[in-house]
Amino acid sequence: MKLLRVGTVGAERPALLDEEGVLRDLSGLVPDIDGTLLADDEKLARIRAAAAAGDLPALDAAGLRTGPPVARIGKIVCIGLNYHDHARETGAPTPEEPIIFMKAPDTVVGPDDTVLVPRGSVKTDWEVELAVVVGRTARYLETDEQALAAVAGYAVAHDVSERAFQIERGGQWDKGKNCETFNPLGPWLVTADEVPDPQALGIRLWVNGELKQDGTTAEQIFPVAEVVRYVSQFMTLYPGDVINTGTPAGVAMGQPEPKPYLKPGDVVELEIDGLGRQRTQLKAA
Repeated sequence: MKLLRVGTVGAERPALLDEEGVLRDLSGLVPDIDGTLLADDEKLARIRAAAAAGDLPALDAAGLRTGPPVARIGKIVCIGLNYHDHARETGAPTPEEPIIFMKAPDTVVGPDDTVLVPRGSVKTDWEVELAVVVGRTARYLETDEQALAAVAGYAVAHDVSERAFQIERGGQWDKGKNCETFNPLGPWLVTADEVPDPQALGIRLWVNGELKQDGTTAEQIFPVAEVVRYVSQFMTLYPGDVINTGTPAGVAMGQPEPKPYLKPGDVVELEIDGLGRQRTQLKAA
């Protein structure tokens, strides 16, 4: 299923995109798409049955904003340097274990919402990422099978970063990762049954129409199952939590000088096979 949330900020309603590309209203079945729903197999089964029976009313998508596909996200766990080609372009050694950092849930915006270039920024960078959305409480998972069973679905994420804040201002990476609007998510949450192999997805990003990142999740150093299992050793994952699994080569930081960092007015588009497409325009904060 392709689950999404549509409407104005703070007043989104749950919806489903059916196989014909028609937007269907889910508000008669569930109050929202969140961790509570994703952990409830019975409710998810009712949605599937209603969609198959054609019982869901259509929504007029014209002019309708798409919000983040998951409400009330508990935490966003991010994996740094998780693609072989990205590690090479930045000159970093291949990590021996996944590099973990966090983004605040309030960085999340819709897939086509405005991204704000922070005040004082000179190195705002792009990163297209495969987002894993958790559907089961997970702690101390032992196997890849257990890890994949904890996944509710997948989405497109844009891990926007301010490199000067991240690397040159001391401390940890948090200052360059948690600026307002720095995690567009969506358009859809695609349930895990529709993504048979998360390590076989093309992943791409354009800036002002120019292709900048063109990779595949097969390049991940630590694949999705290993990432979920690993993270569960250090923190409990709850339904509705999100894991951003890293970005392939092609970020601005890895380009020759002068590096083409983002500026107000730029348009960034990104997509992952089967998971939809984002388009955001940047403005000054």
